[in-house]
Amino acid sequence: MKMEKLRIGLGQLNTKDDVERNLETIKDITEKCAAEGAKLVVFPECSTYLSDKNMIEHAEFLNDNIINTIRRIAVKNNVYIHNGSFLEKDESEEKVYNTSVLINPKGQIETVYRKIHLFDVDIPGIVNEKESDIVKNGNEVVNAVTEIGCFGFSICYDLRFPELFRKLTEKGAKIIFVPAAFTLYTGKDHWEVLLRSRAIENQVFIVGVNQFGERPIGKISYGNTMVVDPWGTVIARAKEGVGYLMADIDMNYLENIRKTIPCLEHKRDFV
Repeated sequence: MKMEKLRIGLGQLNTKDDVERNLETIKDITEKCAAEGAKLVVFPECSTYLSDKNMIEHAEFLNDNIINTIRRIAVKNNVYIHNGSFLEKDESEEKVYNTSVLINPKGQIETVYRKIHLFDVDIPGIVNEKESDIVKNGNEVVNAVTEIGCFGFSICYDLRFPELFRKLTEKGAKIIFVPAAFTLYTGKDHWEVLLRSRAIENQVFIVGVNQFGERPIGKISYGNTMVVDPWGTVIARAKEGVGYLMADIDMNYLENIRKTIPCLEHKRDFV
């Protein structure tokens, strides 16, 4: 089934080190978005647990409490849910994956994406973070073809790698998710610019869902959850604080943009 218009809800969170409390917030936001007509609800990176310690101890398998709870929430509210991401255990490794899961209204897992580009950055006095200490990178570019649209997947730092977004577009994505935990330091200068750039370059809708506010790990997340259309216009933006916003995505508009400036048809291979 091809949907010409899609209403989505975006949950902006301030995730803490309490899984059950965070799941309750996800439940509450999903119920509110569904009541306003959302067919899909999207959350930020690390939506169910965020801390300066014990991150790996709170990792779970896909069939454990976190994802099973979100599956039940999807069924109860008859919506698709993108969990943002969680730390996924792997039986064969000490490290974990940073994993996005798309769940359909029947509670079935549609798609699993494991973050490809890991945030290993040292800005003296500002940021010193090495995600690869506990997380191993995925290596698969992932799209999901569903009855409500074709989606592409990325997580946070992936946003800085345009070749991933082009590959997602070439595979048919019309809407690309960017769940994130962008900090205030980088977010104020880069978050919106990068989201709009990826939307314009690929003539797609970009759904950027960010953490907000002071985090348990001593940093401040930038918030500014937003949806950008294929022209690069921000069509929905969250206010400060924990909460949600709604956005209506018009697929006819995307097709019109691609006809007006057919960049994807004009691209050339070169050395």
